[in-house]
Amino acid sequence: MTSATHSTLFPQVPDSPDAVLDGLDPEQREVATALHGPVCVLAGAGTGKTRAITHRIAYGVRAGMLQPASVLAVTFTNRAAGEMRGRLRQLGASGVQARTFHSAALRQLQFFWPKAVGGPLPRIVDRKIKLVADAAAACRIRLDRNELRDLTSEIEWSKVTQTVPADYAAAAAKSGRDVPRDPAEIAQLYAAYEDLKRDRAVIDFEDVLLLAVGILQDRHDIAEQIRAQYQHFVVDEYQDVSPLQQRLLELWLGDRDSLCVVGDASQTIYSFTGATPDHLLNFRTRHPGATVVKLVRDYRSTPQVVHLANGLLSQARGRAADHRLELISQRDPGVEPIYVEYADEPAEAEGAARRIRALLSDGVPASEIAILFRTNSQSEIYEQALADANVPYQLRGAERFFERTEVREAGAALRGAARFGGNDALLDDVVDLPSQVRAVLSTKGWTTEPPAGSGAVRDRWESLAALVRLAEDFARARPEATLADLVAELDERANAQHAPTVEGVTLASLHAAKGLEWDAVFLVGLAEGMMPITYAKTDEQIEEERRLLYVGVTRARVHLSLSWALSRSPGGRPGRRPSRFLDGLRPGSAARAAGGNPGGPGGVERGSGGATGPVAGRRQRKSRTPARCRVCGRTLTEAGEMKLMRCEDCPSDMDEGLYERLREWRSGQARELGQPAYCVFTDKTLIAIAEAVPDDEGELARIPGVGVRKFHRFGADVLAICAGQERVRGADGE
Repeated sequence: MTSATHSTLFPQVPDSPDAVLDGLDPEQREVATALHGPVCVLAGAGTGKTRAITHRIAYGVRAGMLQPASVLAVTFTNRAAGEMRGRLRQLGASGVQARTFHSAALRQLQFFWPKAVGGPLPRIVDRKIKLVADAAAACRIRLDRNELRDLTSEIEWSKVTQTVPADYAAAAAKSGRDVPRDPAEIAQLYAAYEDLKRDRAVIDFEDVLLLAVGILQDRHDIAEQIRAQYQHFVVDEYQDVSPLQQRLLELWLGDRDSLCVVGDASQTIYSFTGATPDHLLNFRTRHPGATVVKLVRDYRSTPQVVHLANGLLSQARGRAADHRLELISQRDPGVEPIYVEYADEPAEAEGAARRIRALLSDGVPASEIAILFRTNSQSEIYEQALADANVPYQLRGAERFFERTEVREAGAALRGAARFGGNDALLDDVVDLPSQVRAVLSTKGWTTEPPAGSGAVRDRWESLAALVRLAEDFARARPEATLADLVAELDERANAQHAPTVEGVTLASLHAAKGLEWDAVFLVGLAEGMMPITYAKTDEQIEEERRLLYVGVTRARVHLSLSWALSRSPGGRPGRRPSRFLDGLRPGSAARAAGGNPGGPGGVERGSGGATGPVAGRRQRKSRTPARCRVCGRTLTEAGEMKLMRCEDCPSDMDEGLYERLREWRSGQARELGQPAYCVFTDKTLIAIAEAVPDDEGELARIPGVGVRKFHRFGADVLAICAGQERVRGADGE
């Protein structure tokens, strides 16, 4: 197979330069052998771009045409840089620098700052929002929490677009930004923020690039020293570079053209941070003699998924759309994407959890399933639904694998066992490597069967189980490997941030899913107002939302589900309609009347043939108005606030005694079920119950977080506790 995804975990290092090219398709091979002059690789989703550029670097190094230390490969995330370093190491090209723009610039700043400026580099602030708040106070500008975040984003955008405070208003108007406050006021606050940083002798994340650019522009001797070190550059995800990153790249290059860029304008989804595909689209104008290679063979997704992705882009407009790549699937045919409509968001989450349980029963690993949503605020309801279904999950962006306490402890135990060798009594009569690892990790909590539930205990077990699976893969690839060899491999992976897979369904925003892939993907919340997001007003913003959905679609290898809900909460007015991006793609969409609900309260499911069938929905409840805070009257939008029926900041009228009785009851239920307490009800649901103090089934059923299954299982108990009575039945409902 040509896709890196399906290669073995521990391939043998190629024994010659030509062997590095083995397995590449014709276009990938063209990339790998184009080592001179500017090179532009237009690579569609799933076409093996990382494989192509890492083999290009490795081929150049192994053929003696590139010196490892003279190559700088830059990308946008630590994970991507770590993956690149790992692949280069496997190809026998260790020593190549693969970093993010920021980490490369920071290393250079730390080295040259004493020479260029004198003294140590100023401290980098972890979170600039406190500085922004102090700057607002100095300007006597009152900001709430959301406004603080918005103005922090405006400052970040200004800096990556190299806009100084005095030019902010004009630059914002020229770019068509929907600014959160009066531009003159933002410019004033931005200037105060910069003054505060100078007064406190600190710098922020964007300053790392700005200062690196400043030193390279002002100190030609330092610029020449860096150019003598790095003579060949590779830039991944080039469609996401900001003007500031482009300027830094130009200063690194000088008057040379030893540059290879890789990107896809159809995956530009970070323009709100200053990213622009213009540098990619204008590459041939700036470099008329550039070698241009298009990668369109999709090794990731089935023809059905690729057909939907191509159809989505065929409706796009704008310059990026004019340069779209028509993907050609290289995989065998699979199942058609599924379109599902639900009555409300809790029903949508429960439906996704049911489908995931079915996939797990069919043998799809939990780690190969993802739920992707537009905003992080949508996460909670899916966390709850998966917990209710006893499905393990992990949130994208959580603590790095090798930084977890249990992984560090396991590494220390394996290192100690390797050091003692055959003198460790624990390993007496244990010959093969996987069995040795299982024996050692059993002292740290690993068992042959996972614990019940999906809480911290299960998370710990999943981490250790990932190490066991890695040992099994390592032993298959290297049968002669010892425990010491595995420890060395773990150290290499930790340094490269190349973690093994943890078993658990991934929950992630569409932005966070960029660069990842799964066997099964659930794209949820695909209703107007969420996709495209309600604040996307201009044509450019709408098209970026379309590209974001395209990124989501192309994360799926085989199974793809697209769903939406007609209302936010149970009993709400079913006034939503599916995303406009699905018009003409989902079966029957052209004939369906806007706002219709042909499937009743449970929603309908449509496959490729246009057949429909009922999907089990939630119990019908009395219709009610859109959720508003019962304290201040504001319309509620966040899932957590919807559950409480009030703003997080509004005062609570919770019955503390009732809350404690509910917590005590929940603990008993959890013990009986052998599950974490939150699998019964989350703390937030208990707070909502203790605040509402429902008198009857109807009032209890209207509380978000009380799903159909939980209502039937626990409803009588909860109502009895609310009425001051004893618990009337056990966890099994008897």
